Amino acid sequence: MKFRFALFAAKFAAWAINIIAKGRGTNLPGRIALKFDPDFISHIKGLDPDKTIFVTGTNGKSTTTNLMAHVFNRAGIKVAVNLEGANLIGGVIVSLLKNCSLSGKLKADVVLMETDERFLPIIHKQLPARHLCITNVQKDQVQRNGEPEIIRRKIQSVLNKDMTVYVNGDEPNALSLGASAGRCVKYGVDKNKSSFDKKNDFFSVTAPCPMCHEAIVYNYYNIDNIGSFQCPSCGFGTAANDYQATDIDFEAKTFRTGGKTYDFKYSTPYFLYCYIAALTVASEFGVKEEDISSAFADFALQGGRMETIQVGSKSIKYLRMKQENPETVQSALNVIADDPEKKIFMLGLDELVDFEPHYTNTFYTFDCDFRRLIESDIERCICFSGTVAYDAGLRMLYDGFASDRLTVLPTNDDKTIIDELEKYDCDNVYLITWLHKYEALAEYVKSLK
Repeated sequence: MKFRFALFAAKFAAWAINIIAKGRGTNLPGRIALKFDPDFISHIKGLDPDKTIFVTGTNGKSTTTNLMAHVFNRAGIKVAVNLEGANLIGGVIVSLLKNCSLSGKLKADVVLMETDERFLPIIHKQLPARHLCITNVQKDQVQRNGEPEIIRRKIQSVLNKDMTVYVNGDEPNALSLGASAGRCVKYGVDKNKSSFDKKNDFFSVTAPCPMCHEAIVYNYYNIDNIGSFQCPSCGFGTAANDYQATDIDFEAKTFRTGGKTYDFKYSTPYFLYCYIAALTVASEFGVKEEDISSAFADFALQGGRMETIQVGSKSIKYLRMKQENPETVQSALNVIADDPEKKIFMLGLDELVDFEPHYTNTFYTFDCDFRRLIESDIERCICFSGTVAYDAGLRMLYDGFASDRLTVLPTNDDKTIIDELEKYDCDNVYLITWLHKYEALAEYVKSLK
């Protein structure tokens, strides 16, 4: 009776929220269900741990989950999935509610859930999935996560010999977790034209080996801290992956694996790892090659990673990234560096407003390599921020950017930023900042029109 009441209350809440504020009820109905029945998920009929997949990790969870769902749907497999990215336990429950009858019976063939890496043990306790895809375990949100080893141990705590894990074989922390599961399937990406090395100098940063904690040596990087690696101390490192993206052509937007060519619409190394992860899991679940290929060819992200603000003749291209996350910052830098045209680069790092006390730092930028960007014909760099503008400017100078082409604006005032930009003739502009600041600039420009 407790479960039934929780089910009806949560479904009613989801219906009401959809009427009042469509698209907002991604967590609240789940929290309501748990209030009435703390073991709500375990009481849903028809849940099969052998047909339940979790996707977790620092970067790429949402895209990988969306890709997998698209592939399963193309193959005619009904999926219960949290495509909205609500990856805490409330969001997982809401996604299950959408696929439950009024009697509490699941109406899906496969359960596929993006799960927050910090809350994975809590979610797994109620929904003991036997399939876990781990994208990577990287530095991210230090105020919440601490450092990657803490997150690696949280993920490790749910692994057991009844589970199959699908791990990024090019990322040390993810690869190290394979030994704790009953079965480990590895995926990775070959060296390609976007692969890069880091200069071994004062500012070079590498990752610690998760096995012995000595410094890892990378043969090359595909993404920051992801690529072919080895630990000189204990020998842990990249081996043969079960699924490997080869013959990567970023112009044609294709790659090969298992002798077949696949399209990947979002042709960057960051997205390529999402594609090969989705292919790996789908293949292991018996999805046919033609269904995977067909789904990849017309996959479209719900929210883009690049958006544009038009200021007169200038196009400000905003690249979404997670501040405090060197991998996404490096990926954004690499995208900009791949543009050979003359450009203006705007960098707006700032105070982190999460929970008090709010704080500022730019240490994650020292994990990144700015040299390719600096060598890609930057006419002007504008660093702005109410708190760390000079820190960002110094980071550019440390990697060799000319001081006479650097502007530092110690402010977040939209008018000041746009006025400074309009002093220069170059119309090709790139912006890296946090989402809130981008939205404020976009609104200001809109008001000018």
